[in-house]
Amino acid sequence: RNIYETFDSYDLTTIPLFILMGQLGFNSGISKRLYDAGYKFLGSIRGGLAMATVTACTAFGAVCGSSPATAATMATVGLPEMKRYNYNDELATGCVASGGGIGMIMPPSVVLIIYGILTEQSIGALFVAGIFPALLVTLLFILCIYIRCRISPEQGPKGERFSWPQKLRSLLGLIETLIVFVLVIGGIFIGLFTPTEAAAIGAFGVLLIALVRRQITWEGFVKSLMETLRTSCMVLMLIAGAVIFGKFLAVTRIPFEIAGWVSGLEISPVLVLGVILMIYFFGGCFMDALAFVTLTVPIFFPVVMELGYDPIWFGIIIVMVTEMGVITPPVGINVYVVYGVAKNVLDEGVPLEKIFKGIFPFLIAVIVGVLILIIFPQIIMFLPNLMY
Repeated sequence: RNIYETFDSYDLTTIPLFILMGQLGFNSGISKRLYDAGYKFLGSIRGGLAMATVTACTAFGAVCGSSPATAATMATVGLPEMKRYNYNDELATGCVASGGGIGMIMPPSVVLIIYGILTEQSIGALFVAGIFPALLVTLLFILCIYIRCRISPEQGPKGERFSWPQKLRSLLGLIETLIVFVLVIGGIFIGLFTPTEAAAIGAFGVLLIALVRRQITWEGFVKSLMETLRTSCMVLMLIAGAVIFGKFLAVTRIPFEIAGWVSGLEISPVLVLGVILMIYFFGGCFMDALAFVTLTVPIFFPVVMELGYDPIWFGIIIVMVTEMGVITPPVGINVYVVYGVAKNVLDEGVPLEKIFKGIFPFLIAVIVGVLILIIFPQIIMFLPNLMY
């Protein structure tokens, strides 16, 4: 009965619709236009191609909402260009794998949708709350690349210089994508659409762009539908398991007992939060981020509420912490995605140990970002507090 009531929820339709939106974007060449714009603006400075890749990852994440898909797409586009300009393999693969993780924070994030459903929080508020943290991580990654290339200029040589007319023309390819993003997120922000309606509009908008530009084939459309079906089934099975697990926890009252026990301890709530975040970090290293969040939110959410933390803020923080798991050994799914793509698009590929070594500076940047958001929670809560 609980499973039926969960799947009867109208909010669940946001999952396949946003996944379809991302798949259509993936198969219609949006990523190439995003990378081209970043390349023309940033490519002529040291480390510029890596900066352009990170920027394109953020922009594509706004359409895709999936970390591995973002990493795979931008690796296909960006790695050959960085190889052509003799970029260091560690920097090239590290920035792609790490940049792909931004897709977990940038709306429309599937992980945030699941968190919103499990905790009965506003999906729209979670979406707008993720915008500034995603931009913060992007800026920290760019700063990381700048410092790295400042210390070792040979790691990221300068690329081709383009004129301002060429730079401005490259932006024309982004107008439709920007319109879709503003329509989807802006519509949610001002209360014009529900997240479900926004997901439908976004999927239709990306399909319309692809058809007008004639950049999607029938095979690509069918592939998008099949991948959407496959991914949606996987996510919905996770939700079904979470419902059963949540019922078990409700009957046994384990989370509430833990929450009561923690609130009775004479220790700082910040210390408790730190322990919870460490669990999410190490859990994200060994399990898929979506699965781990789905499994653990029913346990830790009552504890966090007992400690008085904002549920929207906590959702963004745990997604950022589990984001580190997608680039951290032993699992590090984005690393293996980039490793597989590199074997296909580069003649010699890139060894796994080089990719893992390359992500280390970006991992530090994410940790710095999480600390900033813990110290200044207003960065996360500013936009949600302005919502209708």
